[in-house]
Amino acid sequence: MKKLLSIGAGFLILTWMWSCEQNNPIVDPGAKLGFSTDTVLFDTIFTTVGSTTLNFRVYNPQSQPIIIDRISLANTPGTPFRLNINGRQSNSLDKVEILANDSIYIFVEVTLNPNGEFLPMVIQDSVVFQTNGNTQDVDLVAFGQDVHLINGEVLKTRSWINDKPYLVYNSMLVDSLQTLTIDPGTRIHFHKGSSMLVKGTLRARGTLEEPVSFLGDRLEAMYDNIPGQWGAWIDYESGATYILGGIHFLNGSKDNEIRYAIIKNAMKGIQVDTLANASKPTLTLSDTRIENMSVAGIYAQSTTILATNCLVANCGSWCVALTLGGSYEFYHCTLSNNYGYGARTEPSVMLNNFFVYDGTAYVYHLTNALFSNCIITGTRSMEIELINTIDKKPVPGQFNYVFDHCLVKVDTMNTSNPDHWVSIIKNLDPWFTSLSTRDYQIDSLSPARDMANPAFSQFLPRDLMGNPRLSDGKPDIGAYEYIKK
Repeated sequence: MKKLLSIGAGFLILTWMWSCEQNNPIVDPGAKLGFSTDTVLFDTIFTTVGSTTLNFRVYNPQSQPIIIDRISLANTPGTPFRLNINGRQSNSLDKVEILANDSIYIFVEVTLNPNGEFLPMVIQDSVVFQTNGNTQDVDLVAFGQDVHLINGEVLKTRSWINDKPYLVYNSMLVDSLQTLTIDPGTRIHFHKGSSMLVKGTLRARGTLEEPVSFLGDRLEAMYDNIPGQWGAWIDYESGATYILGGIHFLNGSKDNEIRYAIIKNAMKGIQVDTLANASKPTLTLSDTRIENMSVAGIYAQSTTILATNCLVANCGSWCVALTLGGSYEFYHCTLSNNYGYGARTEPSVMLNNFFVYDGTAYVYHLTNALFSNCIITGTRSMEIELINTIDKKPVPGQFNYVFDHCLVKVDTMNTSNPDHWVSIIKNLDPWFTSLSTRDYQIDSLSPARDMANPAFSQFLPRDLMGNPRLSDGKPDIGAYEYIKK
């Protein structure tokens, strides 16, 4: 009997000790909280001053209670977000306990005035949880202006009118066989990591007075010319990253047109992946400014592009990269790379007709690359690269290119072959009006004055600014005609 009592007492003591252990808060720094969402997205678009409230749950999946040392907003000063933490109205609360296998609610309220002059398009904050030395957070996202929100949408045929800005969040896709038409003066803003993907057709139809704008969503003056603010990317398990174009024409896209547009501050301005169609350009690009790209202004792969009266300037790698062959024509374009946000290792213009994978070269014919009446310059001594050899042996594929009546910066490159180089001006400063203010109109002393080929200029009687190009009978090289002030 005594033995049974002893065993029973021991069992009760163990049960009591286990119960005490289960009631003690967990102190393991590896113990993590769970959340009902990783992002609280307020997708309400306010047209007047207004408030809205959403909530999320915080879970304790452990078999013991857990004490959260601190719950707070990351950016409390001036934030439009307010918290209610487990019934207590506060943006910061210490020592919040959640029982074992239990949860609490956190309510988030945001109040916005969409007419605020300096209110960002996207307002972000986060709720930070500090527990036993580790930190977790839940993102808060709201939209601070009256916009058309395009949140990860797949678009059928439609038109975007110029009534208020469009904000692309989580990218977008113009579906196959569908057409997106963009009216003059329309502004499209992209959040970080977002691109416009096109499997169908894009027609951006601006005018000289009302260009279509493709920009980031940071409206502060300090972001006006900062590259790399938008454009999607894909991270692979190998550690490689594939950067998509800000405007990215996918294989199968056709009949695209961008005229009188401003494309600024992305990673890549335009990428065209569609296979070449000899009968019609995949992309017709005219009277467009592409500036401040962290990688490339125009990146093309085995496609067809016709570009006229365009400026491409200040890119981290190439202004124009024409890869894997294709057919291209550039008339009266200014391609100037004076990138100021890091050292450049690539030229303004690159042509290529192959790639190598696993030791095997795959050749794509460059049937035509014509640059006529163009300025190609920048901060490097060599601003044109022609890549059609492997181990100094020519790749067995077409590699047809012509630079006709162009001002080019090519250092000591041999330009004597008249099949490729016609009436060029070599290694001279184009004398832009002001690089510091990004004014690429040419000065009165520019060697590009009166040196264009009129046979091509007659089809482009006005320059990028709308100035007459043929009034003196001697058109200038580049996108801008010299106009006496």
